[in-house]
Amino acid sequence: MATWANLSLQDSASPLMEQLTFFHDHTLLILIMITTMVSYLMTTLFFNINIHRYLLDGQTIEIIWTILPAVTLIFIALPSLRLLYLLDEVSSPSITLKTIGHQWYWSYEFSDFNQVEFDSYMTPYNEMTAGGFRLLDVDNRAALPMNTQVRVLVTAADVLHSWTVPALGVKVDGTPGRLNQTSFLISRPGVFYGQCSEICGANHSFMPIVIESVPANIFINWISSLSQA
Repeated sequence: MATWANLSLQDSASPLMEQLTFFHDHTLLILIMITTMVSYLMTTLFFNINIHRYLLDGQTIEIIWTILPAVTLIFIALPSLRLLYLLDEVSSPSITLKTIGHQWYWSYEFSDFNQVEFDSYMTPYNEMTAGGFRLLDVDNRAALPMNTQVRVLVTAADVLHSWTVPALGVKVDGTPGRLNQTSFLISRPGVFYGQCSEICGANHSFMPIVIESVPANIFINWISSLSQA
């Protein structure tokens, strides 16, 4: 999860988030190069009249600053389109998790198992245990097996919501009367936090998401305990 005063992205916990981080770094490098070049040209304009005349009157420079931005956009667009297709791809999921947004909590259903569903509310501050995270912890976490392709179906029961877990690179709108889906694979064990990213009402900021990534055998035992409850 994120740490205090962290200016960068969260550590990735899925291959999709790794690719998003690489694309972020790639685009940021291009922006730094553009900013450096433009700053240098603007600085030299104040001190060198010859450069000033060349930049304003030269046909060659007009060709350069027409072609160069087009090439730059191509270098940004190609990896961006690749990522868009990867984010929409759902490839042979092993487990399906259905997520339903309510005002203001989440409901989870494991469609592959009988009668495994529960609600997930934010843990009140006076009930929080030592080491808990204020406004981020919930009473019932959703456990998922690591190194397993997971499909998440997202909808809402009342208003628009958005199921978002930054470390997994997942952000899916929950729309009443509509099923949206996404797919991801969690590459390491851990606890990953998120929040509703849609302004869904007065308590919009009080419906956190907690995903716990565990080995497959622990997940099976957890599912079995819920089925027998």
